[in-house]
Amino acid sequence: MTRENKPTNEPVMEVRNITKEFPGVKALDDVSVKFYPGEVHAVVGENGAGKSTLMKVMAGAYIADEGDVLLQGEKVQFPHPQVAQEQGVSIIYQELNLLPERTVAQNIFLGREPSRFGLVDSRALNEATLDVLERLDSEDTISPSAMLNTLSVAEQQIVEIAKAISFDSKVLIMDEPTAALSSNEVDILVRLVERLKARGIALIFISHRLKEVFDLADKITVLKDGQLVDTVNPKDVNTGDVIHMMVGRELNQFFPPLAEPGDIGDTVLSISDGANDFLKNINLELRAGEIVGVSGLQGSGRTELAEALFGAEPFKQGTLEINGLNTPVRSPAQAIKLNMGFVTEDRKSQGIFPNQSLRDNMLVTVRALQRLLAQVKRDGVRKNPDLVPTLGEQVDVRASGYDQEVQYLSGGNQQKVVLAKWLAPDTEVLIFDEPTRGIDVEAKASIHEMIRDLAKQGAAIMMVSSELPEIVGMSDRIIVMWDGTITGELPAKSSEAEIMVLATGYENGDKKDAELVMESKS
Repeated sequence: MTRENKPTNEPVMEVRNITKEFPGVKALDDVSVKFYPGEVHAVVGENGAGKSTLMKVMAGAYIADEGDVLLQGEKVQFPHPQVAQEQGVSIIYQELNLLPERTVAQNIFLGREPSRFGLVDSRALNEATLDVLERLDSEDTISPSAMLNTLSVAEQQIVEIAKAISFDSKVLIMDEPTAALSSNEVDILVRLVERLKARGIALIFISHRLKEVFDLADKITVLKDGQLVDTVNPKDVNTGDVIHMMVGRELNQFFPPLAEPGDIGDTVLSISDGANDFLKNINLELRAGEIVGVSGLQGSGRTELAEALFGAEPFKQGTLEINGLNTPVRSPAQAIKLNMGFVTEDRKSQGIFPNQSLRDNMLVTVRALQRLLAQVKRDGVRKNPDLVPTLGEQVDVRASGYDQEVQYLSGGNQQKVVLAKWLAPDTEVLIFDEPTRGIDVEAKASIHEMIRDLAKQGAAIMMVSSELPEIVGMSDRIIVMWDGTITGELPAKSSEAEIMVLATGYENGDKKDAELVMESKS
């Protein structure tokens, strides 16, 4: 029987005076924090504040230049994350570290499979896996023999947590655990966190979603520019206080003003009765100067709609018009030629070339457009050498220079580079899929301003987001999806409750339905 970690008045883990430098950057500067068993301790700050570096020092991925790490009162130095895990310190990254072609059991006990006569004992392996899943009350929903690639993101996250606690974890670090989850899946994670707290595990929670931080955390530590600002009790502060600690100033307005009726122009893109293998009966218009927000639960068809409009998974039925002309978009290359842009949900795998420079990333779209239009000899990039710094200033990217590799930028600055590559060819229609996922509050505000400025300049914008406050705060018009179709359209400043009614399939929902939905979520 695995022992449980009993809550005590002593910290289970502590960092004292931690300093860590990289070439040209002091990532951590004399940081001290205590983490107690049975508590959720949120660590927040802007991108580049030092959160990830501190977690990697604690989990053995980095060794501090100065300072000490203490585990249950004793100084430790983990030469490798595996050593940290074996001593009870586990970290779950936003990009899950699992093998999709292996079973749940094989993932949880990878390299530690029970054996018999020199062979893996599958029965013992599955029994050990069930024992771990029972501790998370997940044995009825996740089978040890299930292939990992058949599970939802939330279920894969449970497998990652099960793997961590199979090492008898005392400390579990969770890096942006809700970033890729729907609201229903977040509820599952919240219940799981409560069970882990009850087992006396110290949970360290990194998130840019301050509402979740206040909902879950027993303590909040704020980092800024590699230094500790403060550790506070969420009952003693509000969101504005934490934001002020994070950015050093007030963010009085979270979202820029919405468009006025006179700011919205003619229809630039429209789809009538659009359908493909997943989407059905799609009717939508995008107008110049307008931001259309697209909301819905995970799997509702939000990303599929964006991909269909951009030609990645094109419509097989229906009429697509651009500037009044019937113009089917069958591929992303055709979309680019038609002055369309698509800021994808996953910037790391689909939005940037991490090993290439800012310059090359910013120019990739305009160069592709020139090739598509057979204008290589009239190279506009060469004729306009100021294009890259102009784009850099326009998106306010922070880097050591335009020849710096994009992989070394913060998440917010990487997103700005993605945006810059679509600004280069004067894009007329811009589709954003989760434009602020995984970036800090100040970078979010900056991205929001840029999106609104693009609309003011006449771009027709569609913005997909799983964050209801972002949808309400940014959208001049809101469409809501469910099961591959648009269940309704709402005006600007509609309530989150009204959106949720349509997102859960109530096509003719009223305010009473809205109240019931929001009551059930709380």
